[in-house]
Amino acid sequence: MFEFSSIHQYHSSLHNDEITCVDAVQHYLKRISSLQHLNAFIHIYKEEALYQAALLDEKRKAGKPTGKLHGVIIVIKDVICYKDHPVSAASGILKNFISLYSATAIEKLLQEEAIIIGSSNCDEFAMGSTSENSVYGKVLNAADETRVPGGSSGGSAVAIQAGLCMISLGSDTGGSVRQPADFCGIIGMKPTYGRISRHGLIAYASSFDQIGIFANNIEDISRVLEVIAGPDEYDSTVSQKTIVDYSNALKNENRKYRFAYFKETLEHPSIDIEIVNSIKKFIEKLNNDGHEVTPLSFEYLDYIVPAYYILTTAEASSNLSRYDGVRYGHRSLKPITDLTEFYKHNRSEGFGKEVKRRIMLGTFVLSAGYYDAYFTKAQKVRRKLSEKTNVVFNEFDFIIMPTSPGVAFKIGEKSVDPIAMYLADIFTVFANLTGIPGISIPLFKHSNGMSFGLQLMAKHFEELSLLKVSDQLLKQYGSVS
Repeated sequence: MFEFSSIHQYHSSLHNDEITCVDAVQHYLKRISSLQHLNAFIHIYKEEALYQAALLDEKRKAGKPTGKLHGVIIVIKDVICYKDHPVSAASGILKNFISLYSATAIEKLLQEEAIIIGSSNCDEFAMGSTSENSVYGKVLNAADETRVPGGSSGGSAVAIQAGLCMISLGSDTGGSVRQPADFCGIIGMKPTYGRISRHGLIAYASSFDQIGIFANNIEDISRVLEVIAGPDEYDSTVSQKTIVDYSNALKNENRKYRFAYFKETLEHPSIDIEIVNSIKKFIEKLNNDGHEVTPLSFEYLDYIVPAYYILTTAEASSNLSRYDGVRYGHRSLKPITDLTEFYKHNRSEGFGKEVKRRIMLGTFVLSAGYYDAYFTKAQKVRRKLSEKTNVVFNEFDFIIMPTSPGVAFKIGEKSVDPIAMYLADIFTVFANLTGIPGISIPLFKHSNGMSFGLQLMAKHFEELSLLKVSDQLLKQYGSVS
């Protein structure tokens, strides 16, 4: 019987001729079929995955060198371009669109012999926190199918949670990797802005977007990160910094770290009391075990969400203006009298409710008379947050924060109140506004049976430190209630 615990274990089984890549693909295809009601997938590349697996088996049996991700089964979010495959951002306006090129991250995965088995469902154009805003229908949480899996990368998170692949990729603009990881009881990492090329990632808010990784262990995340990170001539915002051999640099260290946490996050009226108590107990354990955990005052907490939504909707308004039905995408069949009517029908029919809401908000804050009142002030808040963050990391190694104010909630519970939905991003958008790396690790269990995690953040380009401390905490404390 096929079992997967890590890429290292999988590769050992392959090289010992205990299994084949074809066996692995067949296992996941069967499991995907049996759990298709979760609606985690939009497209499954069955024949292609089996063909690629057979080629890799032949290569390995011939004694040829294998790639770092040889035969690793990966799912990609439906906002990441894969040449000659559909990519729609879960939107009607791009339904049936076929990508003309592959994202740089995808090219790097394929160079290291990964097998992409399908694309995952998500909130339309990555706008949402529940994976309910998709033209393909909502994604279900595998732990409790009456609950949301989080968003916008809910399909990618469920693919790992339900054992439908080995690794999955998502995108994180305001927590869209870390929050679904939290809701699904898995690991989700957002690297530093610019650590991974955004070339081929459909843009929501260009100065916030970053490809992120889901997995069940830190070693696997490390291995994938070292493959897909790094410079790219097609992305002027990507960092030129040297890539560390993250997976080999992980060691069973038992270091003592300096953690900071913002008192206001655990005192916020929106947060579940069980989450507060669990994190407080965990902080106490860290202190008792020789770590330094210090509470800090953070006066900007209530400004984070407004600043984030002003800036991201403004960027979305600009980015999504290209979807007009002229050269590609949805084109209305309604009779038109002029170009304005043509645009209006295409966009009204093609975009979903949440995307329309954010485009309108963004257009408003960029409009004459309101630009300085909203957009400029939000940029000032963003700068102050970055300054505050730099001061914190002068004294501390990591910032501890809840990932979400609550556990996975019931489907439809917050869809009638967009403000309540936006406020649920209060703890994750901080890392996107400042561009620092963040990770959610599954440490806790709520009395209602749902898992939830702890969020850790490090200073810019300290992914290795973040991976090391996450690995240490998971191994040392495992799952705590």
